[in-house]
Amino acid sequence: MQEQKLDRGLKNRHVQLIAIGGAIGTGLFLGAGKSIHLAGPSILFAYLITGAVLFLIMRALGELLLSNLSYHSFVDFVRDYLGEMTAFLTGWTYWFCWISIAMADLTAVGLYTQYWFPTIPQWMPGLIALVILLCMNLATVKLFGEMEFWFALIKVIAILALIVTGIVMIISGFSTDAGGASFTNLWNHGGMFPNGVNGFILSFQMVVFAFVGIELVGLTAGETENPEKVIPKAINNIPIRIIIFYIGALLVIMSVYPWTAISPTESPFVQVFTVVGIVGAAGIINFVVLTSAASACNSAIFSTSRMVYSLAKEKNAPEKFAKLDKRKVPSNALFFSTAVVLISVALNYVMPEGVFTLVTSISTVCFIFIWGITVISHLKYRKTRPDLAKVNKFKMPFYPFANYLILAFLTFVLVVLAIAEDTRVSLMITPVWFIALIVIYKARKRIVPHKDKKNEEGLVVDKVERG
Repeated sequence: MQEQKLDRGLKNRHVQLIAIGGAIGTGLFLGAGKSIHLAGPSILFAYLITGAVLFLIMRALGELLLSNLSYHSFVDFVRDYLGEMTAFLTGWTYWFCWISIAMADLTAVGLYTQYWFPTIPQWMPGLIALVILLCMNLATVKLFGEMEFWFALIKVIAILALIVTGIVMIISGFSTDAGGASFTNLWNHGGMFPNGVNGFILSFQMVVFAFVGIELVGLTAGETENPEKVIPKAINNIPIRIIIFYIGALLVIMSVYPWTAISPTESPFVQVFTVVGIVGAAGIINFVVLTSAASACNSAIFSTSRMVYSLAKEKNAPEKFAKLDKRKVPSNALFFSTAVVLISVALNYVMPEGVFTLVTSISTVCFIFIWGITVISHLKYRKTRPDLAKVNKFKMPFYPFANYLILAFLTFVLVVLAIAEDTRVSLMITPVWFIALIVIYKARKRIVPHKDKKNEEGLVVDKVERG
């Protein structure tokens, strides 16, 4: 029987916009106010540093994926270089990361919809959005790519509109209720580090969260036309996207409006558009963040289903999740992930407040684990397979110094999470997840095939032990 394979239906424009969408999350639209409140103008340096580190992580990911075109996701190379148990932990942890993000974003969809329809229960818009996204993902991978293309395009247009509008205001010396729009606002209100080093350091928790999902482009490798050309292009364009969409947008915001006048609880995008006098500015931005939340949930459904599919292919999830339907979509895995996300609808019905801050914080810690494992896998790959590294045309720069620099940065972020009171609890709870996974893995080893056992003739065979 011919092996089923995922459909390579994602075109270059899909992957490029998926990469952009992954690099622009709700953390920028909604979290920028809090970040600016903590760090002031120095937030620009926090985004620059984090962006540079994430770019290096993506280069490591890209090099690993292109070292073997049979890799469909990073779990495949983690298995090759760090072993079966680490691959099991990585796959299910990444699945959990995106499940929790999907839950939080469905809640956000409900909240944003209430802006226009305040009498609608918070759980209902999330349920409708989930059903629509499931149907779209069940169609074809190409349709997923189309959805992400347009979702990301809306975010891009909103940010570019902000930047252009802001530059015009700065050049014309536009007067706001907090003073004139000018680049001097960056240093005239307490300098670039108005809250000292402490505020700058604490801002990294929100900045790192804003970049969560940037690695999604790596998960599209198995369904991308011409991955050797498309993936390097998507990854190499990350720095310019960071400069334009993060640094550019925040620089303009803090030049138009002094950082001291920006509310930590409101979107700074809304504030700037409102100052200009655009009618319905809040409604426009509300639509943008609504589509941003839907986009993140869409990405979550896609990525979790592919991760479960990959795990099932390696006997680390039930075998039925490794089956593809006639459209070459892992529909069983899709239904499973969507059913888990559906729990958020019930939670929004029973207890609409206070649940998702903790879950999202745990997910951020888990993403740091995923990024760290990717970099460690790259170190092992370079040391054990110099033959592959020699012919790879997409090498990670500054190896091995960059690898150790990344690991030091990720450790620093974990320390920041431990310092911050609202994230400390999630940092302490996360080990429970890994302990549970290890217990499950050990239990499953007794009833699933042991892979890569060779018989006397050197042929790979599967040996089944059933207890």
